[in-house]
Amino acid sequence: MNNAQQGPAARQAAMAEQVLADGSATAAELAERFGVSLMTIHRDLDELERQGIVRKFRGGVTAQPSGVFESNVQYRLKTMRAQKAAVADRALKLVEPGMAIMLDDSTSTLEIARRLRLGEVTPLTVVTNFLEAINLLSDQRGIHLMALGGDYDPLHSSFLGVSCVEAIEQLRVDVCFASTSAVRGGYAYHQEQHIVSVKRAMLDAAARNILLIDHTKLARVALHRVVPLSRFDLLLVDDGASAEALRDLDEHKVRYEVCATKGSDDRAGAT
Repeated sequence: MNNAQQGPAARQAAMAEQVLADGSATAAELAERFGVSLMTIHRDLDELERQGIVRKFRGGVTAQPSGVFESNVQYRLKTMRAQKAAVADRALKLVEPGMAIMLDDSTSTLEIARRLRLGEVTPLTVVTNFLEAINLLSDQRGIHLMALGGDYDPLHSSFLGVSCVEAIEQLRVDVCFASTSAVRGGYAYHQEQHIVSVKRAMLDAAARNILLIDHTKLARVALHRVVPLSRFDLLLVDDGASAEALRDLDEHKVRYEVCATKGSDDRAGAT
């Protein structure tokens, strides 16, 4: 399919990738690349700006800072889908009937929620602060859904803040499934401090912790350290991980599994 035949969502995702990679672009450049009119380009850019991925200026557009676009849930939902699916397939095998599990507000763990809708692992208690997962599981038979409250953050589509942390501290679950922005040197990192506090509380509330990441998170750093990787019982990553990145995990004695991916998706990763 050529660029002109792409639907709006696919074109906007490709456009976001280009702007994020190049830092900026003019509307004329984008119109030429994607084979559509300037009017169509401006509509697409309006939507990307609404999602918080780019910032428009007269005649063009610039990328938002990395912490902003990686936080945006609409952007994250479009990235590394095959890789997240592969990791979620493996993670689901760790879930047994009767368990209480916790899912953070990552689109990686949302793939687990999608699989739970098949109803093959019940009864089950699912605790989450992610509105996307809450909506997905709210009517699912056999699942006792516990929605964590707090301050609603529309950029992340999740509930955060002190109230959320305090609610988590009252609970104890069998397994917490979580993701993060970056992994390097034996640590998990995240760009935003208010997300870090919630993730730490979730990890403290679980008997076992499983980290789900796509390969683009490896050998990266973000602003805040979350926890040492030793806090996780298992790290799951897709088979796009480089030998060098896996050596770093080996050097820090991280227990991990590489999950085979069906299909491919070359977009940069987001949790």
